[in-house]
Amino acid sequence: MDAAAAARRLRAFKRWMRAHGVVCSDALRLDATDPLGVHVCAVAPLREGDLVATIPRGACLTPRTTGAAGAIEAAELGGCLALAVAVMYERARGAESPWDTYLQLLPARESVPLVWSADEAERLLAGTELDKIVKQDREFLCEDWKECIEPLISSGELDVRPDDFSLDKYFSAKTLVSSRSFQIDSYHGFGMVPLADLFNHKTDGEHVHFTSASDDSDSDGEDHDVQSAASADDQLTIENPTINPSGVGDEDLEMIVVRDANEGEEVYNTYGTMGNAALLHRYGFTELDNEYDIVNIDLAMVTKWCTSIFSGRHARARVSLWRNLGYSGCISQDAEYFEISYDGEPQLELLILLYIITLKPDVYDKLISVAHDLVGDEEHDTIRKVAKFVKVTNSIQSSELNGLEELPDVKRLLHSESTCSALLSLADMRETLYGSNTLKDDEEKLQACCIVSERKLYHSLVLRVSERRILYRLRKYASSRSKTKKRKHP
Repeated sequence: MDAAAAARRLRAFKRWMRAHGVVCSDALRLDATDPLGVHVCAVAPLREGDLVATIPRGACLTPRTTGAAGAIEAAELGGCLALAVAVMYERARGAESPWDTYLQLLPARESVPLVWSADEAERLLAGTELDKIVKQDREFLCEDWKECIEPLISSGELDVRPDDFSLDKYFSAKTLVSSRSFQIDSYHGFGMVPLADLFNHKTDGEHVHFTSASDDSDSDGEDHDVQSAASADDQLTIENPTINPSGVGDEDLEMIVVRDANEGEEVYNTYGTMGNAALLHRYGFTELDNEYDIVNIDLAMVTKWCTSIFSGRHARARVSLWRNLGYSGCISQDAEYFEISYDGEPQLELLILLYIITLKPDVYDKLISVAHDLVGDEEHDTIRKVAKFVKVTNSIQSSELNGLEELPDVKRLLHSESTCSALLSLADMRETLYGSNTLKDDEEKLQACCIVSERKLYHSLVLRVSERRILYRLRKYASSRSKTKKRKHP
């Protein structure tokens, strides 16, 4: 969209807001001059507690307010799938839709990896945390379309052309729902909220929160934060006592200032605290130096490393003991994995597994003999539990275990030379997934990349560089701990 067209659509949207009761403070300016999209700026100082926008629930596009509400209910669709149908239907109606002017302001689709070409996704995301996820997403959405959207078209419930509900149109609608929708309340569920979705995200730096206003009947007398679809993934509804059974709530949704903003500053909302993999996956952008970034190391990679050093039998036995002691990794769909944090520190469960894998046979047998005693009443007391089994497997003195109160202290007990060597090997194995380019190569590419004309490449490089820097810090972590151990036990 060129600048002139963007400006025209923004003017039309402002008229649409006035007609639909959406109030935007004069202290805010909607800016369509940025080639990356519309954003919100402060034209006067904003102070904590200021009310800067109110949005009637009826102005929101939801599965309840859309003209397709009856068909959606009859098909028993819910959540983001129902909202995607609502978006497709209102887009298909064109000028006849009450939300046409609002939808015209939005891009046809957001540039999230879901709608990148297969070649682009393969080339740009290789090795990253999104590599497998995007492929799975496409498979799941194709299944959704086949099982839910096709029957809806065939039923004749909606007076639309099949092309308006094509798989491609469904993918486009899903990108908007993923990146722009909010969970409004238990009645409306997920919805597109005009104006609120124009505020860009800033991790730990937001100026406004989007809330549901409370009236006198509210049991706690407080506002309820309205979540973005991404941050609400694990919570299907937000109960709001102010919504009556008929679903007709009189109170508006509100944008409240939670952090001062100066004149001229961009005004940010927050979509939640998430790393770059999640931001790129759901919203199509990344943030430099994002402290919520992580790298995952699959359990399968750990067992592969163990088998290469010892044997398959050794790997199975050691992993089995680790599980019998009550440990497991993170679980996601069909994978089990361990997180490496932004500062390069490995998840405790990974350290414990590597410690067990590298135990000498006689010490391993000793641990097996007392394993039952280690999973008794203390199974939820992580610090005491780890200290107990380290004492069984090490010549460590009881005095060294006294006063252990913090997780980093417990992790230090597991820093054997063998454990640290294993971490270095796993970091190298994880690194190979990115291909032949070095971290320095990626950093140089990122520095030369244009965020506007090479948006996909730019954000994929931010993700790659951040993840590879975490692996670099993991190596430093392992190397420094190994050297410390050598100095203590020459």
